[in-house]
Amino acid sequence: MTESLPAVSRTAVGVAALRAYESSRPDRLFDDPYAAAFAEAGRSALPAAGEGLGALFAQQVAIRTRFYDDYLLAAGCPQVVVLAAGLDARAFRLAWPLGTRLFELDLPEVFAFKEAVLAGRDATPACERVVVPADLRDDWAAALRAAGFDPGVPTAWLAEGLLVYLSREDAEKLLSAVSELSAPGSRVSFEHRKTETRDSLFARANATPGAERVTRLWLGGLGDAAPDWLRGHGWEPTVVSRAELAAEYGRPGEETVDGFVTARCQSSTLR
Repeated sequence: MTESLPAVSRTAVGVAALRAYESSRPDRLFDDPYAAAFAEAGRSALPAAGEGLGALFAQQVAIRTRFYDDYLLAAGCPQVVVLAAGLDARAFRLAWPLGTRLFELDLPEVFAFKEAVLAGRDATPACERVVVPADLRDDWAAALRAAGFDPGVPTAWLAEGLLVYLSREDAEKLLSAVSELSAPGSRVSFEHRKTETRDSLFARANATPGAERVTRLWLGGLGDAAPDWLRGHGWEPTVVSRAELAAEYGRPGEETVDGFVTARCQSSTLR
């Protein structure tokens, strides 16, 4: 089932396997009851790199998933958009407020795989879920609008594990479209990665045997410039490090300087 998935989309199977592992822990930071099914169905796409690759990303995925779960629920926005949704199952596993409408955007090939697995589990969304097959390199904003998205309504945007796979130019183009579609009070969140520091995830990944099958796909996104870019485009950003979150979640030992940006839209550039 995974043979038709692009290389970047196949990494979602590995992430699902790590979410399944975290969900099996007695001290789990979240519970994803669909992750194991995705990992099993996509087994042929899982890397054979062994423990080094899994150990490198397991803590990162656990903290990231929990942080974004909390962010989306706390945002209090009636619309949610998950960009490059991959095998995200938040529409099914989180306790959404009544009236929430959640849009998932990704490639048609990804949804062909994902919907088959969900159907096999008789999965029922906990909110109104709208699937939008679209290529983020094309006019995805038009596809989103056509699917019923209302740019006049505050929206919580999530770009989980996405921007690192984009060049700076493409990352700015994507976030510019998000800005144009965002009403005041909207939120956006994504990873904040530092590529030049010795203890960044980028540096640690490059030193891990087997990780090159993932890191060769990384183009860097906005890098350190994300907070400044957001301020210049009508957003008020805040940054938190994974080390801070690891301590808060009872998972000490996370030393990386990487973290997450969350921003609130102060003014709309909607045209």
